[in-house]
Amino acid sequence: MSAASRPTSKDVARAAGVSQAAVSLVLGGKWPGRVSAATAERVREAARTLGYRPNLAARDLRTGRTRTALLVVPTLTNEFFARVHEGAAAVAAAHGFGVLLYPSPEGTGPATDPFASAPAALDGVLASSMAARALSGIGAGTLPLVMLDSDPATGPGTATVNLAIADGMRQAAGHLLGLGHRRLAHLAADVDSWTFEVRAAALAGSVAAVPGARLETHRCALGVAQAQAAATALLTAPGPRPTALVCDDDLLAAGACKAARRLGLRVPEELSVSGFDDLTLATAVEPELTTVTLPAEEFGARGMTALLTAVDGGSPADAELPVSLTVRGSTGPVPARR
Repeated sequence: MSAASRPTSKDVARAAGVSQAAVSLVLGGKWPGRVSAATAERVREAARTLGYRPNLAARDLRTGRTRTALLVVPTLTNEFFARVHEGAAAVAAAHGFGVLLYPSPEGTGPATDPFASAPAALDGVLASSMAARALSGIGAGTLPLVMLDSDPATGPGTATVNLAIADGMRQAAGHLLGLGHRRLAHLAADVDSWTFEVRAAALAGSVAAVPGARLETHRCALGVAQAQAAATALLTAPGPRPTALVCDDDLLAAGACKAARRLGLRVPEELSVSGFDDLTLATAVEPELTTVTLPAEEFGARGMTALLTAVDGGSPADAELPVSLTVRGSTGPVPARR
C-alpha cells in the first residue's frame, strides 16, 4: 500500500463516528475517564478493520519520546535475568516500547554510559539492585528509574518492585527445621547486595527462634565450582558436621550436592540441600533441588509496568511479589531420625 493510500486517523474517526481527538485518546491508551468503553472498542474495531497503525515516529517527535527503556542487569549468563528480560520486554512491546538490555561490564561494579547521552536516547531505566553501581555511569538520575530487588526505604528510583525474598528464605528454613535439622550451614553468595543481606537476616532469624538450632555461614562466589570448594571445606571441618546446607542460589546448591557426592555423602539421607531461584538446573540435577521458586517473568513485567507508569508522569507504587518453596528430593528428615 502506498503512503497516499494508507488509512489515517481521520479515516478511523469517520468510520467510528467520533472525533480525531477521541481516536488519539483511545489508540494512545489515555481514554479511561474521557471516552466510554463502548466508544473505545468502536474506535479499536475501526482501526483493525481499516488496518490503521499510528505513526509512532511522528508522535515521538511531538512528545520528545524515544519509546525505549533500558534494563540494567549484572550479567547475561544467569537464567534468572534472562527470564526477567522476557517479562519486561513483553510488557514494553505491548505498549510500543523497545528494551535495551545492558549488563554491567564489571558485574556489580560501575559502568560507563553506553550512549552519547542517555537522557536523549532513553525514556527510562529499569535496574537490578545487583547492578545498582552501574547507574552512576549511565546517568539514570535524570530519567524515570524503577529498581528491582532493592531496599524500598533507600532505593534511588521512583519505585521499587521486589520479590518476597525474606519470606522465601523463612519458608526454606522452616521446612528444614521442621524436618528436625538443628545444625544448619548457610552457603551465602559473596555479593554485596541488598537481596543477599535480606536472605541472610531472614535465615538467621528463623534459626535463632528455634531452641538448640545453630547456624554457620560460609561465603563464596556465585558458581558451581566455587560452591563445591566451599561446601567441601565446611563439610570436612573439625567438629559436628551440618545436616543441612541452605544455599543462596541454585548454582550454589548444585555445587554443594557435587561436594557431598565427592565426599561419599548421600543427599538427602545424610545431608539436605536447598537452593533459591528455581532455575532449569534445579530439575536437571539428581536428586532434584528443593528450592525457592521466584516468578522471574512476572517480576520483569511488573517492573516494566511501573516504569511505563513513571514515564507517563504517574507515580507507581512499590510492589512485592509472593514467592513459594518447591519441595523436591534434595531435602529430607535429619539423619538421626532415620
